[in-house]
Amino acid sequence: MFKNYIKTAFRSLYKNKGFTAINILGLALGLATCLLIVFYVVDELSYDRYNTKAERIYRVNEDLKLGENKVQYSVAMPPLAKTLKAEYSYVEDATRIKRAGTTHVKKGSINIVENNIAFADASIFNVFTLPMISGDPKTALLEPSTVVITESIAKKYFNTTNAVGKFILFNDKENFKVTGVIKDIPKQSHFNFDFFVSLESFPESRSNEWLRSDYNTYVLLKNAKDHEKLAASFPALLQKFSGSQMQSELGMSVAQFEKGGSYFRMNLTALTDIHLKSNLSGELGPNSTTQYVYIFSAIALFILLIACVNFMNLSTARSSNRSREVGVRKVLGSSRKYLIFQFLAESILVTLVATVIAIIAASALLPFFNQLSGKEITLTVDSLKWLVPSLLAVVLVVGSLAGSYPAFFLSAFQPIDVLKGKLSAGFKGGGLRSFLVVFQFFVSILLIIGTLVIRNQLNFIQTKNLGYNRNQVLIVKNSGELNQQAKVFKQELASLPGVKNTTMTGFLPTNGWRNTRIYYKDATYDQKKSLFPQSWEIDADYIPTMDMKMAAGRNFSKEMQSDSSAIIINEAAAKFLGFADPVNKTVYQSLGGDRKDGAPNVKECHIVGVVKDFHFNSLREKIEPMVLTYGQNPGALAIRVSPSNISSLMAQIKDKWNQLSPNVQIDYSFMDQDFDASYRSEQRIGQIFIIFTSLAIIIACLGLFGLAAYAAEQRTKEIGIRKVLGADVSVIVAMLSKDFIKLVCIAIVIASPFAWYVMNKWLQDFAYRTTIQWWVIASAGAGALVIAFITISFQSIKAALANPVESLRSE
Repeated sequence: MFKNYIKTAFRSLYKNKGFTAINILGLALGLATCLLIVFYVVDELSYDRYNTKAERIYRVNEDLKLGENKVQYSVAMPPLAKTLKAEYSYVEDATRIKRAGTTHVKKGSINIVENNIAFADASIFNVFTLPMISGDPKTALLEPSTVVITESIAKKYFNTTNAVGKFILFNDKENFKVTGVIKDIPKQSHFNFDFFVSLESFPESRSNEWLRSDYNTYVLLKNAKDHEKLAASFPALLQKFSGSQMQSELGMSVAQFEKGGSYFRMNLTALTDIHLKSNLSGELGPNSTTQYVYIFSAIALFILLIACVNFMNLSTARSSNRSREVGVRKVLGSSRKYLIFQFLAESILVTLVATVIAIIAASALLPFFNQLSGKEITLTVDSLKWLVPSLLAVVLVVGSLAGSYPAFFLSAFQPIDVLKGKLSAGFKGGGLRSFLVVFQFFVSILLIIGTLVIRNQLNFIQTKNLGYNRNQVLIVKNSGELNQQAKVFKQELASLPGVKNTTMTGFLPTNGWRNTRIYYKDATYDQKKSLFPQSWEIDADYIPTMDMKMAAGRNFSKEMQSDSSAIIINEAAAKFLGFADPVNKTVYQSLGGDRKDGAPNVKECHIVGVVKDFHFNSLREKIEPMVLTYGQNPGALAIRVSPSNISSLMAQIKDKWNQLSPNVQIDYSFMDQDFDASYRSEQRIGQIFIIFTSLAIIIACLGLFGLAAYAAEQRTKEIGIRKVLGADVSVIVAMLSKDFIKLVCIAIVIASPFAWYVMNKWLQDFAYRTTIQWWVIASAGAGALVIAFITISFQSIKAALANPVESLRSE
């Protein structure tokens, strides 16, 4: 019997090849797209879950409010990890990680730039799952000048994974002994370091400072439920260990500090929440956000629904053409049960074929999708364990739903009614189909508007006046490696034709170097009048090189010795301080601790200028107060170059570098590229939106194409009569199109306000954002109408041009 169902289903599907092809293509396209998005979402949700103790690991964060200034850090104090383990019995272990920054590693006679280096406690292997290939995890990082490396690094530098006992030279200064080789850290981790250097090599790690925060600190609890107990203990812990230091540094107790409206708090973030729910200062790597997971999940669901709606629409539309078949089968003795199984078998068979095609297509497109999304997703045995059952469920559910109308509705009618054609209601009788068409285009218009808004915001970011000019600025990132010759390098570059300006400092708007200091407005040292701004050390060439503008006062001067105590503030700082004319006013920089007379230890700073506000953080954040101090910081070298002959100039710059540092590779980038990289996730989201929106529209149009063909087929005789009576092609096209266009218009009316609300919520994440203009909504609606009309017109014109003799011959 089952064999007969399949055989009959094949015959029926083959007989209606056009509808079958549209059904399979639309459903396969929708399922393939949905699969790719599901892979992305699963990858995002899997971050840090490779750790076997992931549910018991938490990171300690800090929140600081000083006066009106608020900052949130993902780092904590040097002694915190050791203290937590000693103070609380329910803390099984604790460990610290500190990013080391760019480092040069010796290989043969050359130095290779490595960025993924971190300092770590020996306890890191007790907390995180970092399987060691060779070496002893219990002792690997206990001694100073020891390092644990990944499998890839061992092969890169020693051509073997058995590298224990070998030495690595960092920055041409110190040899570190390899004491362990671990497996490469999975990409789904919030940190991906290749080198873990013992924190015992870093004397500051043994500091007992409780008012300094620069270590990512993790605790492993004996029971995951104890995290609430630990979080509740933090205020008492801070009072116990930081109270005396706060009295010394700020001249007040913790109670006085909080009474003034300030606070210093700690909180916990679950390890598995870091990637999607944490974007604090001091993160070990770029994180994502749950917002994009929700958006992509919704898109996957919508596209799958559009594909399923197409399938159901065409299945129900085609079923009325089979009413006579049902009548004949019932007259010949076929039971309702047989008919139900027959219709369901056809529907499930189509779904199964579409699913197989979708799997093949998704596998083939996965490399392209990885390139687009910046992922490294692969199909593994573990992924197949949940993928195969899920797809089988989709086949059964979608196939059953699509086949349910003909299976249960048509099979219930009496043969006499079926054979008299009482079930053929044509397109106008398809209330369900009309609703489904509206839903399809509702989703399509929603995606079109979303795509346009995202593209407009990205364009806004690219064209907004940032307060500095990022174009034609070359950044030499490792100029500090030149040591005392860094100044010579800067001077020699300044004399090259094509170099307009040069400045030496690690503090740039497009990199991650940040520093904060406390400033008081007046000599009362009132915390309510304190300022906790970014404080950047720059030279006199910084503002001209960055092409910044002064709002008042002057720039630093090399000729004025007094500028060693001078500062330049931005407009946001001037507004915060409340000075009508900030120039020549004095503020007080906290140096920490007290003087002999008991007063806070401060340095007088006179304001010589106010620079116009410039964006040094993401456009998601408002411009905060900034203080620029005068000094020499060799962290990086920024060079403003002429746009002509850049390749020739680059060759000269590299030549100058090689003369001064022949064994160290120059590490450089252009500032506009660094800026674009900071918004790479938004750019990828925009590209993915465009592709998925296009696919959603194609799938919706496939269904509309099939329904238009069905409607034209249902009204063949009517079209013939109208043509005989003198109707031209345009009249017939308008007649066949108006019902569909009406449905698209309804979809536009429903989707427009909903899309505006959703995308407006998305834009709220940006402190500086574009607005959703009326033309965005109008363009999306007009585009949907044009696409729908073109799709319908193909079938309508074909029907209108048909010879009426053919359709009326049987009459």
